[in-house]
Amino acid sequence: MKLLLFQAKRFYWASFSKTLADVPEQEVSETVPEALVVFFHAEAEDESNPGLETKVVKNIKWLANKRGLKNVVFHSFTHLSESTASPEFAQSLLNRLDERLTNTGYRVWQTPFGYFCEWDLAVYGDSLAKVFKSL
Repeated sequence: MKLLLFQAKRFYWASFSKTLADVPEQEVSETVPEALVVFFHAEAEDESNPGLETKVVKNIKWLANKRGLKNVVFHSFTHLSESTASPEFAQSLLNRLDERLTNTGYRVWQTPFGYFCEWDLAVYGDSLAKVFKSL
Protein backbone atom coordinates (compact mmCIF):
# COMPACT_ATOMS: atom_id res chain seq x y z
CA MET A 1 0.00 0.00 0.00
CA LYS A 2 1.27 3.40 -0.94
CA LEU A 3 -0.28 6.53 0.54
CA LEU A 4 0.34 10.13 -0.40
CA LEU A 5 -1.39 12.27 2.25
CA PHE A 6 -2.03 16.00 2.18
CA GLN A 7 -3.33 18.30 4.90
CA ALA A 8 -5.40 20.47 2.59
CA LYS A 9 -7.03 23.86 2.93
CA ARG A 10 -9.41 22.59 0.26
CA PHE A 11 -9.69 19.85 -2.34
CA TYR A 12 -11.85 20.15 -5.46
CA TRP A 13 -12.44 17.29 -7.88
CA ALA A 14 -14.55 16.60 -10.93
CA SER A 15 -14.94 13.36 -12.84
CA PHE A 16 -13.18 13.53 -16.18
CA SER A 17 -13.05 10.15 -17.93
CA LYS A 18 -13.61 6.50 -17.06
CA THR A 19 -10.61 4.22 -16.72
CA LEU A 20 -12.59 1.07 -15.87
CA ALA A 21 -15.32 -0.05 -18.26
CA ASP A 22 -17.51 -1.69 -15.60
CA VAL A 23 -17.92 1.31 -13.26
CA PRO A 24 -21.12 3.37 -13.43
CA GLU A 25 -21.25 6.64 -15.34
CA GLN A 26 -20.63 9.53 -12.98
CA GLU A 27 -20.49 13.24 -13.58
CA VAL A 28 -19.62 14.73 -10.23
CA SER A 29 -17.74 17.68 -8.85
CA GLU A 30 -17.26 18.65 -5.25
CA THR A 31 -15.10 20.75 -2.97
CA VAL A 32 -14.20 19.76 0.58
CA PRO A 33 -12.55 22.33 2.88
CA GLU A 34 -10.06 21.52 5.64
CA ALA A 35 -9.46 17.87 4.79
CA LEU A 36 -6.88 15.16 4.89
CA VAL A 37 -6.63 14.10 1.24
CA VAL A 38 -5.45 10.53 0.80
CA PHE A 39 -4.10 9.44 -2.57
CA PHE A 40 -3.90 5.67 -2.23
CA HIS A 41 -2.50 2.86 -4.34
CA ALA A 42 -3.42 -0.70 -3.37
CA GLU A 43 -0.71 -3.15 -4.42
CA ALA A 44 -1.09 -6.84 -5.35
CA GLU A 45 0.60 -7.98 -2.12
CA ASP A 46 -1.97 -6.00 -0.09
CA GLU A 47 -4.61 -8.59 -0.95
CA SER A 48 -2.92 -11.03 1.47
CA ASN A 49 -2.12 -8.52 4.24
CA PRO A 50 -4.81 -8.86 6.95
CA GLY A 51 -3.43 -6.04 9.15
CA LEU A 52 -3.26 -3.48 6.38
CA GLU A 53 -6.64 -1.87 6.99
CA THR A 54 -5.81 -1.05 10.62
CA LYS A 55 -2.41 0.40 9.66
CA VAL A 56 -3.99 2.67 7.04
CA VAL A 57 -6.66 3.92 9.47
CA LYS A 58 -4.04 4.62 12.17
CA ASN A 59 -1.87 6.61 9.74
CA ILE A 60 -4.83 8.65 8.51
CA LYS A 61 -6.07 9.43 12.03
CA TRP A 62 -2.57 10.33 13.23
CA LEU A 63 -1.98 12.85 10.46
CA ALA A 64 -5.53 14.25 10.48
CA ASN A 65 -5.32 14.82 14.24
CA LYS A 66 -2.08 16.80 13.89
CA ARG A 67 -4.18 19.62 12.40
CA GLY A 68 -7.57 18.72 13.92
CA LEU A 69 -9.03 17.68 10.54
CA LYS A 70 -12.29 15.70 10.58
CA ASN A 71 -12.82 15.59 6.79
CA VAL A 72 -11.09 12.84 4.80
CA VAL A 73 -11.10 12.47 1.01
CA PHE A 74 -9.92 9.28 -0.69
CA HIS A 75 -8.63 9.42 -4.24
CA SER A 76 -7.54 6.20 -5.95
CA PHE A 77 -4.18 7.05 -7.51
CA THR A 78 -2.64 3.99 -9.12
CA HIS A 79 0.56 5.78 -10.09
CA LEU A 80 2.57 5.23 -6.90
CA SER A 81 3.83 1.69 -7.59
CA GLU A 82 4.27 -0.79 -10.42
CA SER A 83 2.39 -3.46 -8.44
CA THR A 84 -1.38 -3.08 -8.55
CA ALA A 85 -4.15 -4.91 -6.69
CA SER A 86 -7.33 -5.91 -8.47
CA PRO A 87 -9.89 -3.13 -8.83
CA GLU A 88 -12.37 -5.22 -6.82
CA PHE A 89 -9.98 -5.49 -3.89
CA ALA A 90 -9.04 -1.80 -4.02
CA GLN A 91 -12.69 -0.70 -4.09
CA SER A 92 -13.62 -3.06 -1.26
CA LEU A 93 -10.70 -1.84 0.87
CA LEU A 94 -11.64 1.75 0.19
CA ASN A 95 -15.22 1.12 1.30
CA ARG A 96 -14.07 -0.58 4.51
CA LEU A 97 -11.70 2.31 5.30
CA ASP A 98 -14.54 4.76 4.65
CA GLU A 99 -16.82 2.86 7.04
CA ARG A 100 -14.22 2.61 9.80
CA LEU A 101 -13.41 6.31 9.67
CA THR A 102 -17.08 7.31 9.49
CA ASN A 103 -17.81 5.15 12.55
CA THR A 104 -15.18 7.08 14.53
CA GLY A 105 -16.45 10.58 13.77
CA TYR A 106 -14.82 11.50 10.46
CA ARG A 107 -16.68 12.74 7.40
CA VAL A 108 -15.44 10.79 4.40
CA TRP A 109 -15.67 11.38 0.65
CA GLN A 110 -14.49 9.21 -2.21
CA THR A 111 -13.67 10.56 -5.64
CA PRO A 112 -15.23 8.39 -8.38
CA PHE A 113 -13.42 5.05 -8.41
CA GLY A 114 -12.28 3.99 -11.87
CA TYR A 115 -12.09 7.56 -13.19
CA PHE A 116 -9.48 10.10 -14.01
CA CYS A 117 -10.45 13.28 -12.21
CA GLU A 118 -9.65 16.92 -12.57
CA TRP A 119 -8.59 18.34 -9.23
CA ASP A 120 -7.41 21.44 -7.47
CA LEU A 121 -5.50 20.89 -4.25
CA ALA A 122 -4.50 23.67 -1.82
CA VAL A 123 -2.04 22.23 0.71
CA TYR A 124 -0.60 23.80 3.86
CA GLY A 125 3.08 24.75 3.67
CA ASP A 126 4.69 22.92 6.57
CA SER A 127 6.52 19.65 5.94
CA LEU A 128 3.97 17.52 7.84
CA ALA A 129 1.26 18.68 5.42
CA LYS A 130 2.72 16.38 2.76
CA VAL A 131 3.45 12.79 3.78
CA PHE A 132 4.28 9.64 1.79
CA LYS A 133 3.78 6.24 3.46
CA SER A 134 4.60 2.76 2.22
CA LEU A 135 2.78 0.17 4.34
